[in-house]
Amino acid sequence: MPRFTIHVRGEWLTVPCRDVSCTIRWLGAEALRRYTKNKPDNGGIRSVKDTRFVARRCQGRGLLDPDDTIEDVLEDNDFVELGDEYNPHSSTHRTIAYREPDSYLLLDGNSLTSADLVSLGKGLHKIKLSPDAENKVVQSRELLDTIVKDNKVVYGITTGFGKFARTVIPVSKLNELQENLIRSHSAGVGSPLSPERTRMLLALRINVLAKGHSGISLETLHKMIEAFNASCLSYVPEKGTVGASGDLAPLSHLALGLMGEGKMWSPMSGWADAKYVLEAHGLKPISLKPKEGLALINGTQMITSLGAEAVERAQAVARQADIIAALTLEVLKGTTKAFDSDIHKLRPHPGQKEVALRFRSLLDSDHHPSEIAESHRFCDRVQDAYTLRCCPQVHGVVNDTIDFVKNIINTEINSATDNPMVFAERGETISGGNFHGEYPAKALDYLSIAVHELASISERRIERLCNPSLSELPAFLVNDGGLNSGFMIAHCTAAALVSENKVLCHPSSVDSLSTSAATEDHVSMGGWAARKALRVVEHVEQVLSIELLAACQGIEFLRPLRTTTPLEKAYDLVRTVVKPWIKDRFMAADIEAVHQLLLDQKVWSVAQPYIEKYRMEHIPESRPSSPTAFSLESPASPRKRVRLE
Repeated sequence: MPRFTIHVRGEWLTVPCRDVSCTIRWLGAEALRRYTKNKPDNGGIRSVKDTRFVARRCQGRGLLDPDDTIEDVLEDNDFVELGDEYNPHSSTHRTIAYREPDSYLLLDGNSLTSADLVSLGKGLHKIKLSPDAENKVVQSRELLDTIVKDNKVVYGITTGFGKFARTVIPVSKLNELQENLIRSHSAGVGSPLSPERTRMLLALRINVLAKGHSGISLETLHKMIEAFNASCLSYVPEKGTVGASGDLAPLSHLALGLMGEGKMWSPMSGWADAKYVLEAHGLKPISLKPKEGLALINGTQMITSLGAEAVERAQAVARQADIIAALTLEVLKGTTKAFDSDIHKLRPHPGQKEVALRFRSLLDSDHHPSEIAESHRFCDRVQDAYTLRCCPQVHGVVNDTIDFVKNIINTEINSATDNPMVFAERGETISGGNFHGEYPAKALDYLSIAVHELASISERRIERLCNPSLSELPAFLVNDGGLNSGFMIAHCTAAALVSENKVLCHPSSVDSLSTSAATEDHVSMGGWAARKALRVVEHVEQVLSIELLAACQGIEFLRPLRTTTPLEKAYDLVRTVVKPWIKDRFMAADIEAVHQLLLDQKVWSVAQPYIEKYRMEHIPESRPSSPTAFSLESPASPRKRVRLE
């Protein structure tokens, strides 16, 4: 009997069909009936009969005519997505259009960076193994084959796992042991990772295996690389890891698809059975040899890959936060005296000094005359509120924290986190605890706490912009107040996001629950640390987007006066996507448009040349010939970039 897999509001349902002459409308209605059947509130659907929907084939994303018959437009075991009629473009994944890259990143297990990993997630490069890495992989596999041949008892190779570590497995069952491990550990729940994040996860696992201490065979590793280069990506639920013994559940789901089981996605096929996706790309499923299942799932790659994205986005938004805050200071007619270099020499934290320099470079009227600054040069104001005056101290420690976290993430990216570790040069395997995710978990909790402060202080600046008693501007930055509400609720949104972050910043790594019958009796909870760090960073981006919108709107009320050249460039950039606020209109779209500018780092791009020119003129030791220049664009410890071919 033909059957079809239907995606309805985040759930996958199997719908058998006895009569393929039925219409797509019938198939959708039957899927909705099954969806509501076991829901206490019918899943929020009042009446299946009255519910209107659009159906889209997952493969190719083509819309299906509800009056077409199933036999005319679908094949057995096809995947179909139902979307609300008002949003026919709804999708399990919102992802940028995939364009097959023509460049390669060479992986050696030692030199990948968080920036490289994010680029791989975006599909900007394919990957290859370095010759040295291939040799190490071959040598470690030869040692494992010898262990199996000699019938030695070694954890995870000839024994069970966790509580079953003392159970010896017959040689004839060793391959089955590895396959059972993957299937049983594929127990994650929740929404699947996006294609970009699954690419990062797969690329990072390949990089770790390339170190040659996991016992993976070169054949299996090459098949993983082929799947990555074809963008054949497993269905990986985001929840289920406790961060020790590694990210077992998500990495098992990653491996399951590579085995040709479960679901997989590719740009060419959409969601479908993994074996069909691999077959469509001319690829064969991996067939696990002794220890290979364990090699694929023992490690911190879920925590680390999400952490890499979090720290890269945090770094990007932290740089742009300085530009946004400087623009707000101009609108509020603040003073630049608090950014004097002599003040910050007396408290020489690198981040504090860097932020103060950026403010000077953006606001220095000797370099970029500001008519706004000149208009209040002789006012009687002595000092500003902390949200303006203390930006170097508050933003500065965020930058230093990002630098610290990035160093840990880059170390973790190039670390062997398997168990047992294979040492071919010593001819032995050693059990250890490198799979424990405490390092990235603690670092990412710290990142959340630090980067949140950018939103906390930004929300207070938004309040100052919107409050006429503090800004000397129209209430909520709009004319005809009362008829128009202006930025009233935009500020509420910022306040809501800051409040939500306060809860998300509670460290997940202070928690631990014993698992695996007390064998794994202390865990890191790093998976949640990574996921909530991404949420905190996104909220920070959104709050700063609102501040940037508000600051640009404030500029409108100070015209015809102009601010400094770099800040005018930032203003002009915003006005390419959002027009001035003359009267009330739909605001969410404006916030999203400016948020995208921050994600694309365009605000930083327009201001950076002015910052660097100022740096070169005022800090001689920061010139390119000097290795001591402080730069937030590099990790604390210099790292060799992997080579592009």
